[in-house]
Amino acid sequence: MSAESALSGLGSKILSGEVEVVDCTGVLGPGTPIIQLPPDFAKNTPKVEIHKISEYDSDGPFFAWNWMVLGEHSGTHFDAPHHWITGKDYEDGFTDTLSVQRLVAPVNVIDCSKESTENADFLLTADLIKAWEAEHGAIGAGEWVVMRTDWDNRAHDENLFLNTDETGPHSPGPTPDAIEYLLSKKIVGWGTQCIGTDAGQAGGMEPPYPAHNLLHRDNCFGLASLTNLSKLPAKGAILIAAPLKIERGTGSPIRALALVPRN
Repeated sequence: MSAESALSGLGSKILSGEVEVVDCTGVLGPGTPIIQLPPDFAKNTPKVEIHKISEYDSDGPFFAWNWMVLGEHSGTHFDAPHHWITGKDYEDGFTDTLSVQRLVAPVNVIDCSKESTENADFLLTADLIKAWEAEHGAIGAGEWVVMRTDWDNRAHDENLFLNTDETGPHSPGPTPDAIEYLLSKKIVGWGTQCIGTDAGQAGGMEPPYPAHNLLHRDNCFGLASLTNLSKLPAKGAILIAAPLKIERGTGSPIRALALVPRN
């Protein structure tokens, strides 16, 4: 089958509903949970603000529009390599310089929802990923890998979503060996349904925050606060995760979409 025929066939299947477009994005607004750095850091990302310019009124009788205040890493968002010190030297590591060819790719969905419900600090290891591959098939080069935890069920309540106590945040995520293993497979990026790409307690790992440290070291991407991963199969879907083309952007809110075969 030619590339032209394949695209035409995909278009027909989307129009007929044989391929469903699943929204993997949370609502971006004043109630969106925002990650907070420890008090010893001077600055934090502000809460999302939406301000009305006009809505068919004296400020604009024929049109409605708003202006916003938001951070690059707010809501369902994309981490570019320049977001972390290990990726700072990549000239193509910004949201306006990265290769968009890499943003649309098959997605592997590793279901850890049961374990994460039972243990908020559940960690996905390399051995667990290999066991998943033995059941579902190998993870391929250039593909996305995402960790399903159903953490998006907490997104209506920032305290539940951040899940922080006196010992810090508690949320599931990958171990350093898990990320190193995925990078050995030449993935394009890693994603989670939590506030960030790392586990809540990842600051105590070696290296600390391995998803950030290791992914961006290898010029790979991160996705956070994804939703609706329960609607995706383990394999067979295509994920589209495109950041805004912000000048020298370190990241961006995204509208993450998955193309999922109904059968």
